[in-house]
Amino acid sequence: MAQYVRQRSGFQPAYLSLWRSGELRRRADAAIAGLAECRLCPRQCAVDRRSQPGTVCRTGRLAVVSSHFAHSGEEDCLRGIRGSGTIFFTHCNLGCAFCQNYSTSHLGDGRPVSVGTLAGMMLDLQEEGCHNINLVTPSHVVAQFLEALLIAVDGGLRLPIVFNTSGYDRVETLKLLEGVVDIYMPDFKWWRSDIAERYAQAPDYPEVARAALREMHRQVGPLVLDEHGLALRGVLLRHLVMPGDAAGTSEVLPWIARELGPDTYVNVMSQFYPAGQVTSGRFPEIARCLHSAEYARALDSARACGLWRLDQRHLSPRDSVLTSS
Repeated sequence: MAQYVRQRSGFQPAYLSLWRSGELRRRADAAIAGLAECRLCPRQCAVDRRSQPGTVCRTGRLAVVSSHFAHSGEEDCLRGIRGSGTIFFTHCNLGCAFCQNYSTSHLGDGRPVSVGTLAGMMLDLQEEGCHNINLVTPSHVVAQFLEALLIAVDGGLRLPIVFNTSGYDRVETLKLLEGVVDIYMPDFKWWRSDIAERYAQAPDYPEVARAALREMHRQVGPLVLDEHGLALRGVLLRHLVMPGDAAGTSEVLPWIARELGPDTYVNVMSQFYPAGQVTSGRFPEIARCLHSAEYARALDSARACGLWRLDQRHLSPRDSVLTSS
């Protein structure tokens, strides 16, 4: 583990060098120009988002934000003692039927914010003492984020950027973020295209996610922590285990070990519960919580394929949704 620990002293977020050279502005300008016929995410709806919302993301020229606060519920290496500075973006380019933030991702709870307001949120979170800026579901607002980041850095922002994503990201767009994002925190949701189509109308998800994860790993490598156990740079990968192995956990975890390497930091998540459209009875096969035996098999699978940097945070009785049957 020692090779993945570095002293925080002297650390600077990746985006500062791009900002100083003027490259950050060029990236922001390129992303904003891309809104004119938007293909920034894998949906590639080609809508002119400067004047109307995207077909799936339902977001136009302005980002929509539901909340921003110091989040104490993230992984320990992100939340530390002062919280992860989360900005929850409204809507989503994937739209999982079982989303536990359904009111935000599907129903649109939130308010449009100007680029200046978005920059101010980042600076406010830094002022509160947060350890990082954690962009939650940002795939459809990459352009707006880059535009706001220019203002925030001018205003003194110096925190690492966390890109907290479903994994449904275009490689071409991720390349705009190279040297900008310090910590990629993607999901790898499903192994099979028919399952991705059933739960998110995205049959290309497995292929897209695999390419995106390779690109993220190329950019930042395995997760590096500071001497206090806080994340500085790298990939922190999440995989939510689903009832009946609907997610394809037994395929996903070996792929991670094989393609990204056994040193990949992985949070094998157990907190699936029926939410969103699942509560309407549309998806009876996943209309239950995860069985403890299913989660145990997932952990066994992770260890069997050589993954050893598994997130160790224990769920409290209040948070645990595992059932014993």
